[in-house]
Amino acid sequence: MSNYLISIPKTDTPQGEIIHDPKSKLKVKVVDLLKSRFIPSNGERRFFVTTSGETLAFETKGYKKHRELLILHMIAWYCLYLGLIEAQIHSNWPLAV
Repeated sequence: MSNYLISIPKTDTPQGEIIHDPKSKLKVKVVDLLKSRFIPSNGERRFFVTTSGETLAFETKGYKKHRELLILHMIAWYCLYLGLIEAQIHSNWPLAV
């Protein structure tokens, strides 16, 4: 399993965490949809994760044709890091937000 890095801002803003892949330089922003509004950016790939009690949005930063599998792997890694074992990844906005 690859090692990714997580940057956490010093402020208490709910949309601050970013997952970094040091190898490809890809960055994926994490937004907790229960605590913050999510405004999608043009030209970026986004995915959504639902689990009992949490809904998260993930969006690339500076997307330049990275493989979708790499993005999904980073999201799955992050969910395991949080202990969200039963998380479901969606490519579209989940209806139960």
